[in-house]
Amino acid sequence: MSRPLVASYCTQFLKPEMLHIYRQVTGLRRYATFVMAKERLGAEQFPFDAIEMVTPERRLARSLFLKFVRRTPSLLYRGELDAMRKILAQRPADLMHIYFGHTGVHLLPFIEIWDKPCVVSFHGADVMLPEFRGYREKMRRMLRIVPLVLARSESLRARLVEIGCPPEKIRINRTGIPLDQFPPVHRPAPADGAWRFVQACRLIPKKGLLTALHAFRRFVQKFPNAKFSIAGEGPMKTEIDQTIAALGLRESVELRGFLSQPELSALYSQAHVFLHPSEMTADKNQEGVPNSMLEAMSTGLPVVATLHGGIPEAVDAASGFLVGEKNDGALFAAMLAVTASAERWLAMGRAASESVGARFEHGAQVAALENCYDEALSLKQGEHRTFNIER
Repeated sequence: MSRPLVASYCTQFLKPEMLHIYRQVTGLRRYATFVMAKERLGAEQFPFDAIEMVTPERRLARSLFLKFVRRTPSLLYRGELDAMRKILAQRPADLMHIYFGHTGVHLLPFIEIWDKPCVVSFHGADVMLPEFRGYREKMRRMLRIVPLVLARSESLRARLVEIGCPPEKIRINRTGIPLDQFPPVHRPAPADGAWRFVQACRLIPKKGLLTALHAFRRFVQKFPNAKFSIAGEGPMKTEIDQTIAALGLRESVELRGFLSQPELSALYSQAHVFLHPSEMTADKNQEGVPNSMLEAMSTGLPVVATLHGGIPEAVDAASGFLVGEKNDGALFAAMLAVTASAERWLAMGRAASESVGARFEHGAQVAALENCYDEALSLKQGEHRTFNIER
């Protein structure tokens, strides 16, 4: 018996920070899948053969005019619809999983006319509502039409309800971590105060990196042998490097750049504490549950982070310390607290690893995703009509 087929739509397949999507797509068991994308990225890092490129005639001038002059969401052109129709005629999918809320808004005309169900997953930044004319209304309509909406955390669920998503449509589908790639590590506490902190993330404002640097400056004044490693790339790299210099931390902080999964696992094994003081930005860009944090926890690292987004859904008093956003003084105090007792530090690390194993294991989360696919297929599609490209 053939497996049901899901079309996994991801506009760019894949950026380096989209590893969690690759894990989902390649981890499906009861469902077969192919990817629909408009741009192929990261082919070496994310090998995948079953990709159909949606390559309609480009209308760049019109797109730029709508986005920057008219301030309206980008349109799904007839050529793009026609390209999707041809792909789906060759690969008759039973449903579509649209990755990211803004892509769901873009594909709204398709969602409205296709006779199969679409589910849309939200991951963090895509709950923002840009000031494009009509965007909010299109988002709300998309959320009303699709049978199910997936959110990576309870905090994203709450934001979706605030936007206008019917609560009964939302399902939590958490990030899955392959535990075998991030096994627990036995690490002794340093005898000379040489604590090793690590943060791995995109170098963007919501990750709270500047707050982390200011807190670490206080810590290294008390423990001169301490080190802080930051792994990742992003638009804030120059600002972060300048801040490191301004704070006199050249000898204590290293920027490691983008690391592969084996390199990250090795970095975690050499560290003692994972930092992640995320913060809400002015445009409401928030975290789901950070993948890197879960990977670090899986190896046995306790966490010092903030009461932000989905972080409190993964970190509790047994596995780390959570403080208010944008408060380097509170973050410093938590760093002192987690390193004050070797016994408590070890216990927190064990609790962190056990928690990820119990709640975020990759196979279990893929199974939960496939259950959502089952549910979407079973729901009556009252608002969906037969696919008609001439509509």
